[in-house]
Amino acid sequence: MKILAHRALRGPNYYSRYPAIYMRLDIEELEHRTTDMVDGFGDRLQALMPDIYAHRCSVGVPGGFLQRVGRGTYAGHVVEHVAIELQNMIGFDVGYGKTVDSYETGIYNVVYRYRDEACGLAAGEEAVDLVQQLFDGAEIDLDAVIARLKEVRDYHKLGPSTGAIVDAAKARGIPWQRLTEETSYSQLGHGVKQQRIQATVTGNTSLLGYGVADDKDWTKQLLGDAGIAVPWGRTCHSWEETRAAAGAIGWPVVTKPLVGNHGRGVTTNITNEDELRSGYDAALRHHDAVIIETFVRGEDHRLLVIDGKLVAAARRRPAHVIGDGVSTLQQLIDRENADPRRGVGHENLLTQIDIDHQTHRMIEQAGLTLDSVAPEGEMVLLKPTANISTGGTATDLTDDVHPEVKYAAERIARLIGLDILGIDLLAETLAKPLEEQSAGVVEVNAGPGFRMHIAPTHGTGRDVGKAVVDMLFPDPTDDGRIPIAAITGTNGKTTTTRLLTHLLRHAGKQVGMACTGTIEIDNHVIMRGDYSGPGAAGVVLKEPTVDHAVLEVARGGLMRRGLGFDACDVGILLNIASDHLGEYDIHTLDELARCKTIVVDAVKPDGTSVLNADDPKVMEHGTYWAGGKIVYFSMNPDTEALRAHVADHGVLFTVAGGSIVMRQGQVEAEVIKVNDVPLAFEGHAPYNVQNAMAAAAAGFALGLTLGDIRMGLQTFYPTPGMLPGRSNLIEADGIRCLIDYGHNVPALTALEPLVRGLGKAGRIGVASAPGNRRDDDLEALGAKLGSMLDRLYVCESDPRGRQPGEAAELIRAGAARHCSAEIVMAEHEAVGKAMDGATEGDLLLLLVDDIDAVVERLRGRSFRGPAPVAG
Repeated sequence: MKILAHRALRGPNYYSRYPAIYMRLDIEELEHRTTDMVDGFGDRLQALMPDIYAHRCSVGVPGGFLQRVGRGTYAGHVVEHVAIELQNMIGFDVGYGKTVDSYETGIYNVVYRYRDEACGLAAGEEAVDLVQQLFDGAEIDLDAVIARLKEVRDYHKLGPSTGAIVDAAKARGIPWQRLTEETSYSQLGHGVKQQRIQATVTGNTSLLGYGVADDKDWTKQLLGDAGIAVPWGRTCHSWEETRAAAGAIGWPVVTKPLVGNHGRGVTTNITNEDELRSGYDAALRHHDAVIIETFVRGEDHRLLVIDGKLVAAARRRPAHVIGDGVSTLQQLIDRENADPRRGVGHENLLTQIDIDHQTHRMIEQAGLTLDSVAPEGEMVLLKPTANISTGGTATDLTDDVHPEVKYAAERIARLIGLDILGIDLLAETLAKPLEEQSAGVVEVNAGPGFRMHIAPTHGTGRDVGKAVVDMLFPDPTDDGRIPIAAITGTNGKTTTTRLLTHLLRHAGKQVGMACTGTIEIDNHVIMRGDYSGPGAAGVVLKEPTVDHAVLEVARGGLMRRGLGFDACDVGILLNIASDHLGEYDIHTLDELARCKTIVVDAVKPDGTSVLNADDPKVMEHGTYWAGGKIVYFSMNPDTEALRAHVADHGVLFTVAGGSIVMRQGQVEAEVIKVNDVPLAFEGHAPYNVQNAMAAAAAGFALGLTLGDIRMGLQTFYPTPGMLPGRSNLIEADGIRCLIDYGHNVPALTALEPLVRGLGKAGRIGVASAPGNRRDDDLEALGAKLGSMLDRLYVCESDPRGRQPGEAAELIRAGAARHCSAEIVMAEHEAVGKAMDGATEGDLLLLLVDDIDAVVERLRGRSFRGPAPVAG
């Protein structure tokens, strides 16, 4: 088998409402060999993966998929289920999948859900190999497969602390995205409502407070001056200073680096000069200044303060083992490390115990070796500090904290000035005031780990991630989202996107817009190119100033990656017409309709779908898939369906008495006269009247008043500055030049009334089309152009897989049946020929890319009098 394409669909998509992996799979010779033709296929698969029995498949009962295997199914279908089960076997909860055949024999579109993109992709690749081995009867090393997938999982997954915050955000419906691939730097929410986190550091974390917490000497001074018990000590910059300080302080002492965290370089309970030298060297490896301080006896506690409130408390014990009177220390350590809760670093709830020089020192102090057998019930400490990151354990004590201890912890957080603070406290107990016992704050931590609180070794886990999210989004109804309007259709997307953006800006909104041509943030162009896909949506939604997002959604991006968001407030479906058929396995209008309706299917339940009631495919498919309430727009309001919609208090934007009006129930409100909409060309551009109604309907759904909408519509002009390449009419000296993007027959049909109205004399055109259209489509495009024009120059800027000139010739051949048609391959040369042949009163129709060059060539040029004679 061969994987022809493999990618993540990161949002709602053609196959699923949820993120999924798409695989285009050529099963090659297995097209002629189904599972029932291989003896014992199902038994062997179930023996490898016993839990695959739970897969219901289309049968709808446990074991349903295995029934399909027994009756005979194709390899692609098996790959789907194996990819799902492999993800389940490494800890992800995945269930959805589907496999559909394509228009090519032996090639299947395999789709399955994922939780982690890298793991989903890796599971698909492993599944193809594994299924091939099942068909071949080869030996399968499933343990090796699972080990490889776990490596991918562990490399990419969020740590426990970040994961707890993200999970809490998702529980509140707050969207999130990882901003860098190899760190936990993440964004919660969209646009102006966003908050950013890096592990347990937030965008609101004080840099000054972080610096105080990171400098142990500074922390001790600040807390000591405030009357909080801290160990007495000194900061030393040499071995001689350290030795002298120990003599002044008195044994036992502690050494630690001046700056550091997670217990790195910390040595406790030092009782002699040899141990002091070892501790000094350990601290020196992490910083060039070493703190030496009094060793405070007591249990090690961590107090977690978030947003000024104590939310969790735990007692920590250093990594240790309990003797059983039989096993050696090495065997006990190995047994402890086999605990599935233990992993490497921060990958799991507990950390594996690494045997290092500190471990050897602790064992030696106890008079033991790794080969010693500890008496039954005796605890042997393996580390000097109780950090979870070095193998320690934790017991939750949140419900046992004395009010005075709680107040002290919250006061410490205020003194340090941090929104999230971990306080390391040595004390006999948390159940009585600190002044009544031996106690001291030995350290405070910016960006503290949450593992010990989320899933303590003993006691109740605390949802500390929720406390962070509640701090960042204090309004419990706030889901961190900004209004998103998404626009799709075959034609008119860019015009409607730009027009809606203008309406919102005119009403004072800070708008982020992405469309074919640019990404704009509050009227500033930040990127140029084709930005009608999910990547552009991501750029807009990351912008911290944006309070409304307006996003063009094209078919290509939908099929390649899905939507760039999980839900939108307004979805606009303009039209569904033949274009790009044959790409991405979309061959029919019904298939194209399903692709386009992804946008309205993603509308929130309390959102609005804006649909073109004049398009039969939109009415059929859009109405079926539309989320939220429906607002229609139509040039023909008197159909039975629309009358019923309005009578039921549905909203309709339509044209009546020369005006765009809004109807709902018995109410009809004028929005604006059609002749006052510059885009409508006094009614000669009915397609732009439709675009204006669509934008007006979307603006209304987003809360704009009819007055806001009216002012926006009458101040939006089809100029190269406001609407580049879309219905740009330039009045040159003696001729008119209409620049547009019409690139398919439906677009030209819509444009034709305007072309004929403007070009009463001669009509000369320049046009091209990408080569990825079907032959029939290119010829039909040429024929339509030929029927509208007297002369056509065909250029070619993007052959897209064809031989140079091939697409141009198909267009020319179609046009030649109706008008004079000539191929001039370079766009600038074709435009030059068209201009040279134009005379007073002519219309130039230029379907070109380089608009600025056209405007420059028209500047100062006169077309009055006869056309110049060549040569």
